[in-house]
Amino acid sequence: MLFLTIGTLFGFDRLVKAVDLAIAQGQIQEEVFAQIGPGEYRPKHMKHTEVLAKDAFEDVISRSTGLISHAGIGSINAALKYHKPMVVLPRLKRFGEHVNDHQLYTARKFESLGCVLVAYEESDLPTRCEALKTFRPKHRTPNTQGIVQFIGNYLRNVNPNTTR
Repeated sequence: MLFLTIGTLFGFDRLVKAVDLAIAQGQIQEEVFAQIGPGEYRPKHMKHTEVLAKDAFEDVISRSTGLISHAGIGSINAALKYHKPMVVLPRLKRFGEHVNDHQLYTARKFESLGCVLVAYEESDLPTRCEALKTFRPKHRTPNTQGIVQFIGNYLRNVNPNTTR
């Protein structure tokens, strides 16, 4: 079972419609369960719910064979936590889906790290979903020491009187 999740704060009808259409056309044949958020579109070809509680969300991820999602960092981290292959379709500013294109940059970065597959257009979803069957996301270890050093350097530049 593939798990489609678009987060809980905003709807993402473009992604939900694209997956629903791909199922209807037989381009995605695996069962899909969706957490669709507060969007307007209601799928006709997959089981869905608006929101899942945290425990239920994690249960669905753990039972899924892969995820389809927006390129939100929380969803990406959840897939990586459970070692699940994931395809993301970034929310884009030009469609009014977000205030800027940061999800596009997030998707590109995690794609370059070998952690996710990216569908840059809705028409890419069926082939990327097929690729989930053999895609193995690379393990990612966050560079926490580098982040600490970066923040420390930044703070020293903001307040040069800082001694530590």
